[in-house]
Amino acid sequence: MNELAKTFDIPSHLNASTPIELQGFERDEVKLMMLNRETGKCDHTQFKQLPEFLNKGDVLVLNNSRTIPASLKGKQGNRHLEVRLSRKIDDNCWDALILGDFYQAGEPICFSEEVRANMVGEGSEKPLVQLKFNRSVVELFDFIYRNGEPIRYEYIDSPWPLDCYQTVYGSVPGSVEMTSAGRAFSWKLLQSLKQKGIEIVFIQLHAGLSYYGDDRWPTPKNHPEEYHVGSGTVDKILKAKNSGKRVIAVGTTVVRALETIMTQYGQLKPSEGVTNLYISGDTPLQLVDGLITGLHEPEASHLDLLKAFISEKKLLNAYQTALLKNYKWHEFGDMNVIL
Repeated sequence: MNELAKTFDIPSHLNASTPIELQGFERDEVKLMMLNRETGKCDHTQFKQLPEFLNKGDVLVLNNSRTIPASLKGKQGNRHLEVRLSRKIDDNCWDALILGDFYQAGEPICFSEEVRANMVGEGSEKPLVQLKFNRSVVELFDFIYRNGEPIRYEYIDSPWPLDCYQTVYGSVPGSVEMTSAGRAFSWKLLQSLKQKGIEIVFIQLHAGLSYYGDDRWPTPKNHPEEYHVGSGTVDKILKAKNSGKRVIAVGTTVVRALETIMTQYGQLKPSEGVTNLYISGDTPLQLVDGLITGLHEPEASHLDLLKAFISEKKLLNAYQTALLKNYKWHEFGDMNVIL
């Protein structure tokens, strides 16, 4: 486990368990900690003030992947199981995590509507397994949307609707968890950014499970995620870079997609595929200049990626400041911008 992660104990009252819009506020009224990469200095404001920190011609890159209700209830005989989908492999096959009383590998898991799934192999890493369903493509997605629920971790008290787990601009279903760095954006804030001359472009990366339970997290090198970066996005990013403007990723998924292309081809170009890229403090960032991210439990891979932007010492100081100032953590929590 990362040494930085060992130093953290997030008090339970700082675990954001309720979406801010259900507390009578707007999404963009969460707190914002602005962190200077070079000095480590922290400024504190609200997320709706983000345009003040960006310059005309800067490019914000957002992930337009939309969250699916990826938690399914199934049975083997009288045993109840929860199946958490992680990644679509093909039309009827998914990597998945199986939770429940007991799981018998050779026996099908039965869901409602006569849908069944059989384990056909190991997943990308333990404890994931590969499940093959007796439905495919549109039929399977229809079933998931009718019967699934959003994946909900222990710090979330109530079963909030799927809309609470979406960004306002998400348009391509496929992520099993919300790409939460973009959650605080409202349409009003996006319009304010455009009016200031900030370019807003989209990539797509379908996020897999970020947590397996029992203090187990994915190993980034064994955690494939599907991405797509189109030509329009590439053109605007290259224009900004050639003009000396900044490229700011909204979320670690965006960093992973863009830096994957740079690593593979040595230049930014339209591309799609599956990435296993592991970004850490030792990874030289070739394209991305800044990052908008939430405050997440400091497990190793998330912190390692942040250390590609800022030193561990400065990051530790910033996280301690966030704790002292009662910032809320996790997907419904407050925001951190590293520039």
